[in-house]
Amino acid sequence: MIAPRGRMNEVVGFVKGGLKDLSVSRTSFKWGVPVPDDEDHIMYVWMDALANYMSALGYPNEDSDGNFVKFWPASLHVVGKDILRFHAVYWPAILMAADLPLPRRVFAHGWWTKDGEKISKSLGNVIDPLDLAEKYGVDQTRFFLMSEVNFGSDGDFSHEKMVRKVNTNLANELGNLCQRTLTMVYKYCDMTVPIQLQPLNEEDKAILYKAKALRITCGEAISTQAIHNYVAAMVSMIWDVNKYFDEMQPWVLRKTDPQRMETVLYILMEVLRCCAILYQPIIPSSANRILDLLGVPKEERMFDHINEASIRKGAKIVKPHAVFPRIATES
Repeated sequence: MIAPRGRMNEVVGFVKGGLKDLSVSRTSFKWGVPVPDDEDHIMYVWMDALANYMSALGYPNEDSDGNFVKFWPASLHVVGKDILRFHAVYWPAILMAADLPLPRRVFAHGWWTKDGEKISKSLGNVIDPLDLAEKYGVDQTRFFLMSEVNFGSDGDFSHEKMVRKVNTNLANELGNLCQRTLTMVYKYCDMTVPIQLQPLNEEDKAILYKAKALRITCGEAISTQAIHNYVAAMVSMIWDVNKYFDEMQPWVLRKTDPQRMETVLYILMEVLRCCAILYQPIIPSSANRILDLLGVPKEERMFDHINEASIRKGAKIVKPHAVFPRIATES
């Protein structure tokens, strides 16, 4: 029920220490929600706050067509590590006392530091995500935050780390792969997705199989909130595709075996299609720009389409452009 494992151990340790009754009201202050029929008591703030998870869904209305029946219990509840005890000990106790179902999973995320220091207003090192999005791009910011640390652990932010990761994994690896592949298709295949393909060799089949199977790996990662593993699988896949590109040498095949060149380029486009579809939860705008460049219809961009669709042979493509401009580093 509780993740990651280190956080679960904290909760188990607290429970093993012995539980005491929890008062659901306070008399030491007057602000808050008064207890019905007893104005000297104020509802314990966490009792009031936690109940909002259900009241927002219309509870106590438990009609079969209502939101409470539809959405409760929560399949996943993500909270900060500093308030895990309230959500993993007090809240379940309250729900069990009321004979109500518990959230199926509570995941406690960590904190960010900056350059090794705690982020605080007094230190003047607060990071505004809107500033990051303005400076580096929304997708670039999303990519860094979801790949830099194991989700659930603390992470350290620095501009140098972000620039290095974005330039390496997005601009150099994914962006350059798209640019090289689509430029060759545009220039040497008459702006058209190759039609006449040769029989696939073992290398072709292997890279295609890995791209199609990537959905399983990503699904396993996201089912346990291991977002960093999802991104790592994508980065690894793109590295393998670049390796395939370099080993197949389509620029050489253009002169020695044009039909083999077209086969390789088609394989590259198909693998990029699979990767772009899977990258949509991480870098949605950029992934869809790649799909646009590949000529993938908007109605064929769901995960199921990885196996149910493919790059359309004979379709025209637009002139490729850079999806991830390289971020200039400060000297």
